[in-house]
Parts: sequence; structure tokens; C-alpha cells
Amino acid sequence: MSRPDLFLLLGVALSVLGIARLLLTGDLLARVIGLNIASGGVMMLLLSSALRSGSDGPDAVPHAMVLTGIVITVSVTALAVVLIRRIESDDDAGGEQS
Repeated sequence: MSRPDLFLLLGVALSVLGIARLLLTGDLLARVIGLNIASGGVMMLLLSSALRSGSDGPDAVPHAMVLTGIVITVSVTALAVVLIRRIESDDDAGGEQS
């Protein structure tokens, strides 16, 4: 088994595990973590496709897409954590007023 094939299998496994965690848990923070794991798997799939595309070297376009995906993943994670904190603080404040 070559290195790109190994990365391809690991990317599929990470994507499946992340999506399963995303769908099967009720905790919001665990869902965000599952989304991050799934996005890491997708990025690994993109990198493995870049390694498989040519024998003269890896393709630069998937690498640029992965770098852009990392930036987007960090910003989506930050936004999701802020929203989770706000939802949980509103739930706590609503329970105290009753």
C-alpha cells in the first residue's frame, strides 16, 4: 500500500468518524469537535488526491484549497463556540427567572 492510499483510507476513516460523532451526539460542543474531525478527514482526502494526481510532484491547487479550508475551519469553530456559549448562558439565565 502506497502512502497516498494510506492517506486516502485515513481521510475516509476520519470523515466517517467525525460525521458519526456529529450526528449521534446531543452535546453541542461534541458536535463542533465532530465537525472539525470530519473537516480534517476531507482535507486529508484532498491532500491524498494531490499526491495521486501526477508523478512529477504534487498539485498545488489542492494544497491551496486545504490551506484555505484550515482558515475557514478555525473561523467556523470560533463562531460555533461563541454561539454555544451564548445559547448555554441564555438557557441558564432563563432557568433562574422561572
